[in-house]
Order: sequence, then structure tokens, then C-alpha cells
Amino acid sequence: MQRRTFLKGGLLGAAVAAVPLDTLLATGASAATETRVTNLKDLQSAIDRAVAGDRIVVAAGTYSVPSGGAIAVSGRNGTSSAPITIVSESRGGAVLQGQRTFVLSNSSNIVISGFAVRQSTSLEIPANSPRVRLTRNDFRFADIGGLDWVVVRGDDAKIDRNHFHDKTTEGIFVVVDGPGTTAMAQRLHLLRNHFSDHGYTGANGGEPIRLGVSTRALSSAHAIVEYNLFERCDGDPEAVSVKSSDNTIRYNTIRDSRGGIVLRHGNRTTVDGNHIVDGIDGVRVYGNDHLVVNNYLSGLSGRALVIGSGSTRDHHEGETTEERRGNDACDRAVITHNTLRGNKSTLSGETRDHAPQDVVVADNLLVGDSGSLVAMGATTGFTWQGNILWGAAADGNLPAAGYVRVDPRLRQGTDGVFRLAADSPAIGAATLTGGTVAEDLDGHARGSARDVGADEYTPLAPVRRPLTTADVGPNAS
Repeated sequence: MQRRTFLKGGLLGAAVAAVPLDTLLATGASAATETRVTNLKDLQSAIDRAVAGDRIVVAAGTYSVPSGGAIAVSGRNGTSSAPITIVSESRGGAVLQGQRTFVLSNSSNIVISGFAVRQSTSLEIPANSPRVRLTRNDFRFADIGGLDWVVVRGDDAKIDRNHFHDKTTEGIFVVVDGPGTTAMAQRLHLLRNHFSDHGYTGANGGEPIRLGVSTRALSSAHAIVEYNLFERCDGDPEAVSVKSSDNTIRYNTIRDSRGGIVLRHGNRTTVDGNHIVDGIDGVRVYGNDHLVVNNYLSGLSGRALVIGSGSTRDHHEGETTEERRGNDACDRAVITHNTLRGNKSTLSGETRDHAPQDVVVADNLLVGDSGSLVAMGATTGFTWQGNILWGAAADGNLPAAGYVRVDPRLRQGTDGVFRLAADSPAIGAATLTGGTVAEDLDGHARGSARDVGADEYTPLAPVRRPLTTADVGPNAS
């Protein structure tokens, strides 16, 4: 069945009001062709003739793609305002299973939405297919060791409001690579996804997200990873593994997980406003010129924040494969306005040959009751200033001029986050100048007299809180 709708003339306003927002976003408001299909043959026929603005609706049911077959999206091109949309009639109602499901090539502005995907090979967004969006899908692939689920090589991909879950073997939920061996896919936007229940017990290779790989470390990706929830992600010490440059990791929540946020390779990435709570590892930083700001790290049984040393000073072109795999010492990072509370190891370093150097550690709040709050290895040219330390833990090996020991008077909110009380000595006590930190962890304006730690005191309710399952996944707003 096909239904063609035209919106024109004086009826435009009323017609737009009558069309659901998801439909307008998916098809554009000028014209839409909608085709409903109930079998794979008709689905393929509808895709093969689809043009910009078309919407293909797949009825609820289970669709088994024959071995060696695929749902091919080849040579199909929508536009940014009128993509070609392939959507399940109800979220999760159309179940796609088989060795392969969607196989894209030479296509652009394609939206795939609302499916339960149960395939046994990788789903790839190839380099020749830019501006592909995967939204509101439920991904649970075959539990095969070494299988990476979604692999992104095309530019301007958007992966949002999906659920990736239930894997016990080696393999990664979302891998971002690029064309060739050194380039990165550009401007990926990963938001409001739910990553849960990766139980692989190996040493590594089970990340929810990996942005790049060692050979691509010096290439800029400009990816934004934001508002994602990670729960019980135990397949790797790295929940978000960054192996490329110029990325932004912000406003995510990692809860009850082995993995943290690790800037493993690459330069100039921002880690901003993330909650990492009640798991094992927090944030580890290698490479150059990163910004780590406004993060809340609490209840971690491993290392909360690591300023890494290196087996090399800086990665560079012409390295051997083995050299590139090594750690690049952390240089010129700015680590400011973070709150680290109640962790086994609060702020620590390492002992490789090349010490981190020229790092600024300023206006952070470190609270703990065990070990030392700061346990750095060798460092060179560090700037320590404006930090507040508190708790039964020893101060550790930072210079006396770099901190004060005073009770920050934290109060726990209904969301579990400890924030400043109205009489906290951290209010207005920040010292760092020359940079702009416009907002705090909660999304409140910092103003000119900034507070120490991730929270800027205000009686207003937070704009951003730790994410819950209601905030992410196929049914998120």
C-alpha cells in the first residue's frame, strides 16, 4: 500500500500540526511517499525505487534474511531535509535476523529506525555512505567471539536512542574507523544510547565504544559522544576507548561497570560533565592537549583518575606498529573542576619511562578515606593550584601550595550526587584563569566567581542529572 501526502497552500500550518514530529523529521514537510511492506521481497523492491523523502514502513513480525542474502541499500540518496527512512511499524516490532540484515553502499541520508536487529555479522556504515542514521533500534547480535556489532566508516553518521545489550564474548558494540588505514570517519554523533550487560571476562577487546585504533590515533575524528548510559559494561577496562584526535565525550553516565573513559591514543579531546559511579575505573588520560572538566567520579573500586605516563613521549608519523601501540605520555592536559569522592584510588600516576609533563591540575575537589588522595609517579612541569582535599586519606605527593585541606560540606541529592552546601568554602574559591568553563556538571552557568569541583552552588534544580534508562534507548525523547 502506498500513501502520498502533499502539504501546500493555506492548509500548510494545519497539515504540519497534524503530522507527528517523528514523521516530519524523517521525511521533510513538503512531500512524502509512504509504503507499507509485509515481506522481505516487497521491502527490497521499495528500497530499490526509493527517492528522497520516501518512508518505508515494515510491519511487525520476524523476518529471516536467507544465508548469503541481505537487505541491500545501494545507490539510494535522500537529502538532509528529506532522508529515505526505513522504519519498523512499531519500535522493536519488526525483528530482522540472519547472517546479514541491512547492507549499505553508495548511499546517503538514510534513516534506519525501530528494528530489533539479530544478525551474526557486523553492520557497517561504509565510507561511501555518508549521513546514515541508526535510531531507536534494539541491537542484540549473535554472541560470537570477535564480532564487532556496528562499524562506522562513513562521515556524518548519527547513532542515537538505540539499545546495545547482552554480549559475553570478545567484540565491540560500536567501532568507529574510516577509509584506508589512517583516516577517521568524520563528525560521528553518538547520543542517548543505552549500552548494557557486556560480560566478556578477557583482558581487553570488549569496549562498548571504540573511537579509532592505534594506526588512526593522529587523525582527527571530531566525534561527539554524549548523553549515553552504560550499565554493567564489564567487557573491557575502557567503556569509551578513544584512539583518535579532536573528540568530545560529554554528559554520559557510566554506572556499575568495569570500564571508564580512556583517552588511550590521540590528542585534543574534551571529557566534560560525565558521571562515573559505583564501578571500577574512571578516567585515564594519555596524549596531548586534552581538557578534563566537570566530571563526577564516585564509588570506584579501581583508579578514579589517572594522568598517564608513556612508553614514548609523543606518537608521530613513521612509527612502527609496536611503537604506535605503546602509551603516549600525557602532556599539556588541563584537569579542572572535577569532583572525585569516595574512590579507592583518587588521583594517581604511572611509572613508564616518559613522565607526564606540563599538566595543569586546578580547582578539583578530592575527597576520600583510604590511601592517598594524590599518588603520582614522576612528573615534569606540573601546575597544581586551587584544589580542595578532604577525608581520612593522606594528602599524597602534591605540593603544599597546590591545595587546601578543608571540609567542602557536601550534601547528597535525591539523585545520589554530592553537591556543595550553601556554606561550602569551595564557593567562589576557584583560581584558574585564562580558560572558559561556562557551565558546571549540572548545566548551571559558572559565572565569574567559580566554585571548586564539578558543582557550582545554586538553589536551582539541576538541568542535567545522572542518566537513567528513561533518558536513553528506543523510547527516549
